Order: sequence, then C-alpha cells, then structure tokens
Amino acid sequence: MFVGNLSAPSLTPGSAGSIGFSVGNPLSGPLDSVVLTLDLYAFNAFPGNATSTVPVAGAPILTLGAGYFGLDGPFQNVSIPSLAPGEVYRGSVGVTTSSTTPSGTFAIRTALSFDLGPNGTAYRLESRGWFTAAAWAAATELPNGSVTLNLTRLGVSGVTPETAVLVTTSDWGWILGAILAGSIALAAVAAWIYFRRSSGPGPGPGSTSGTR
Repeated sequence: MFVGNLSAPSLTPGSAGSIGFSVGNPLSGPLDSVVLTLDLYAFNAFPGNATSTVPVAGAPILTLGAGYFGLDGPFQNVSIPSLAPGEVYRGSVGVTTSSTTPSGTFAIRTALSFDLGPNGTAYRLESRGWFTAAAWAAATELPNGSVTLNLTRLGVSGVTPETAVLVTTSDWGWILGAILAGSIALAAVAAWIYFRRSSGPGPGPGSTSGTR
C-alpha cells in the first residue's frame, strides 16, 4: 500500500493522542516530493447520529511533532522528501481535544501526492471523503449494480483509506471503537492503485485511465 497502518485513538474530552500511519513505495522507481495530507472533514454525533460536514465547535485539533513545520488546525500536511523503492516511512500526527469537544466520531480523510520518474510526473491519491456522494456513486457502481472503481471519473491516480477519531465520555467507547475499526477495514478494501507501463517510450509506469 501507499498509505496504510492507520490507527486513530479513542479519547475523552480534554485528552490527547495520535494518529499513526505508514507511507510506502511499492513501485520500481523513487518517489519524490511526497506529501501526506490528513484532514478532519466530518462529525457524527453520539448519540443521535447527526452528521455534519463542517467540524463543530470544540473539534479536535491535529498537530505536528518536533521537526515539522505547520500550524495546529483541522488538517496537516506531512512532507517526506523521497522514498526509495520498497522503503516505508512511519509517522504520526497528534490529536488534541478540549473539554468542550462533543462525543462522536470525527472522520479523517487522507490524500497522497508525489512525483515519479525521470520527468517528475505528478500523481495524487485521495480517500472517499474528498468526493461528493454522487461523484463516488458514479465512479464505483455500474448500471447493473455491480461494484467498480473508475479513477478517470474521480480524477485521481488512486484511492487511499481514511480513519476517524472517537471521542466519548461513556463506557461504550471500546464497543464503538471496535465497530469503527471494522468499518475502516471494509473501506480499506478500496485502498489500491494500479499502475501500468506507459505506452510511450521511456521507463516508468503510467496511471490507470479506466475501470478495473
């Protein structure tokens, strides 16, 4: 996987934790100018299941650790200068809540961009949260109802997984966490990218342009 091992914490209001991740290079050439984005984009309240696409007041803040440059906020960009073939980078982004953070799940979408090949061809992968429901449905379901994944319709080079931070004040936190983990595992099935060799001259793969 390009992006994997996402692990989000279960927190109580006023506590802090971290989101763990790994970024790998499964290709035969080096990846340059690698940037992983983590963005808090939706809130699902508990109890009540009222979903908001805009983070509510007191929403968790994402923070970068020592050695990184960036402001604390709802999103963070983690820069990785380069990844050699087969190399895996492991890191984390901090998550801080306040005493007013409401109970519920805070969805975190991901995106990965990098340059590949001697010409520095740019690629971008995004998770489900970057697309509208209509755009995602059009790219993942055929007229007969069967499942597909059309990257051309989505306008990206591949799809990455996403995760969520659970905030709870009750003893049901571990149960909700287990349910959430199962949901994320199912969503990660779509976290793949298919590269094929370029039909033109020169080495290096090219991105898919149709369905698979």
